Amino acid sequence: MTTETTSEVLRQHAEDAFGEELAALARHDDRVRPERWRLSPWAVATYLLGGELADGTVITPKYIGPRRVIEVAVTTLATDRALLLLGVPGTAKTWVSEHLAAAISGDSTLLVQGTAGTPEEAVRYGWNYAQLLAHGPSEDALVPSPLMRAMRDGQIARVEELTRIPADVQDSLITILSEKTLPVPELGAEVQAVRGFNVIATANDRDRGVNELSSALRRRFNTVVLPLPATLDEEVEIVTRRVGQLGRSLDLPELPGGAEEIRRVVTVFRELRAGLTADGRTKVKTPSGTLSTAEAISVVTNGLALATHFGDGVLRAGDVADGIVGAVVRDPVADRQVWREYVEGVVRDRDGWKDFYRAAREVSA
Repeated sequence: MTTETTSEVLRQHAEDAFGEELAALARHDDRVRPERWRLSPWAVATYLLGGELADGTVITPKYIGPRRVIEVAVTTLATDRALLLLGVPGTAKTWVSEHLAAAISGDSTLLVQGTAGTPEEAVRYGWNYAQLLAHGPSEDALVPSPLMRAMRDGQIARVEELTRIPADVQDSLITILSEKTLPVPELGAEVQAVRGFNVIATANDRDRGVNELSSALRRRFNTVVLPLPATLDEEVEIVTRRVGQLGRSLDLPELPGGAEEIRRVVTVFRELRAGLTADGRTKVKTPSGTLSTAEAISVVTNGLALATHFGDGVLRAGDVADGIVGAVVRDPVADRQVWREYVEGVVRDRDGWKDFYRAAREVSA
């Protein structure tokens, strides 16, 4: 197994990708920092929301949305309450979680990925069975989970898609969050969390009924709901920034026509999500998918790749039409009808959208 240099990896961790900004904030941060925090709560919020430092250093926004949401999230992590980021798919829960951990601990990799098959060992600890069989239970045989490591070092641990984890595994978090202790009965010992430790969990609020949190576990979290982008311009800005970052990592050039097509993609997604056109005059049917901001980013990035490698170097309606149809039409019968009605009832007569109308019809044929 080889370790690639930071410049060669496809997607850098937040603390690597934005290391210069974090270092600049640390140099100028003269406010009180909770123990083992790399930055003060004010500087963490500035890192997430963006700003300009006294020496002119520009901190790019990582989250575009209500400032108070980030302030409450950061403040929660400075207390003894864990943080639960809740929202529909595509509201940047994972993105915010990663950047909070990077700014506070300088390490966003202490991560438990929640799935239906996540075992209790992923939350508590496991064993090196070769060592266990040879020498019995010992410190050398114990394999710490990301949460155990975070407890020992006073760092932030992350749990993604908490409601997808089986309920009995979820509940193994209760002692960790309430007592700040992880018993290891096989060794007659326990790990006590040192100051600086906390947990950020994320959950999709459309997953209700999958593995809902017990009331005992939910009480251990302060829940912060991440909303969908409030306005078209706000969502366009989010998509533009993320597409730019992804494009640079994939060596895709900035193409003419990008701004126009991004606005078009976001408009389509917002109207189909809301069931209403932007001018409020026409109701439209909503498809079965979420049509999240994350999906809009994916559609535009794919369009950039098409225009770069198989087009004329200008991002056009035809480059994004395929991706939009793929995002909208999840159910081949019901969603296809929703899409056709939208194209014929809204897109066809919209000023300046003739090229998109032709591309949408061609893809849908």
